[in-house]
Amino acid sequence: MNKKRSEKILVTGGAGYIGSHVVKALGESGYDVLVLDNLSTGHRESVLYGKLVVGDLKDVDCIDEVLDTYKPDAVMHFAASIKVEESVQKPLLYYKNNALNTVNLLESMLKHGVYRFIFSSTAAVYGIPETTPVSESAPLVTINPYGSSKMITEYILKDIATAEKGFRYISLRYFNVAGADRDARIGQKYGEASHLITRALKAAKGELDSLQIFGTDYNTPDGTCIRDYIHVDDLADAHILAMENLFTRGVSAVYNCGYGHGYSVREVVEEAKRVTGVDFPVEETGRREGDPPELVADSSRLKRELNWKPKYDDLSYIIKTAWEWEKMV
Repeated sequence: MNKKRSEKILVTGGAGYIGSHVVKALGESGYDVLVLDNLSTGHRESVLYGKLVVGDLKDVDCIDEVLDTYKPDAVMHFAASIKVEESVQKPLLYYKNNALNTVNLLESMLKHGVYRFIFSSTAAVYGIPETTPVSESAPLVTINPYGSSKMITEYILKDIATAEKGFRYISLRYFNVAGADRDARIGQKYGEASHLITRALKAAKGELDSLQIFGTDYNTPDGTCIRDYIHVDDLADAHILAMENLFTRGVSAVYNCGYGHGYSVREVVEEAKRVTGVDFPVEETGRREGDPPELVADSSRLKRELNWKPKYDDLSYIIKTAWEWEKMV
């Protein structure tokens, strides 16, 4: 562990998949961490560092009490609903949880003089981009309520930074996050997994009858969608760099988080079979509405401005760490 730091960091949603890995990285870097999570999808045992407060962002009094008592120097915000298909079926749930509850948090932050904010955003804000790799300057043309709820929040942050002197934020747009802690202490632990790699591993375990491939007729080399997969620990490092940038430079910014190259669904499936040693059943089915043929990040800004140097740009390693975790849950 590095030398203990004086800065205090509040992490909302820090008991969830990505949030818990960022909490781990903060703890290992010596930061004082407090996690606020309602445990609707997160897990108490996933919080490896700091203290956990069980509370909900729809409860303004709870937010006020946490900020007044803890007095954080920065807030990292991961608390959100993330299932695209569910967002289409229940749009108000997503606008309430992802946008309105974030407004509650931001309003309380301003009231308590907390002016540094790291936002967990998504590549879904780009919808189906015209070109790939996609840069941060690409148009935001969302195609589902999940992406729209994140896009709205980004606009809110931009407007607050313009109106409120001293308020600064960094929005990190994730591409496909995968993998797990190298020591298998934490990883993805969703009730209904929707991520390709996790579903492939559950098929390898026999928890799924087969793995579905949605669409095999895309204009890609093997007909299946191509995605940019980033290891969750590399993503956690990007958050630390973003936060430290706010402490030193205090400049608001938006960054893509990905490796800049992708793998097709078929390539991921074959690698999952190789890593697990299981030739699990695969079912080819029709396209899902709104799936871009290819979604790959241009992450050059993150590397250039924050000196981000990913360590785990290796599909085999990503799947291996996810598999070691999956075998334990």
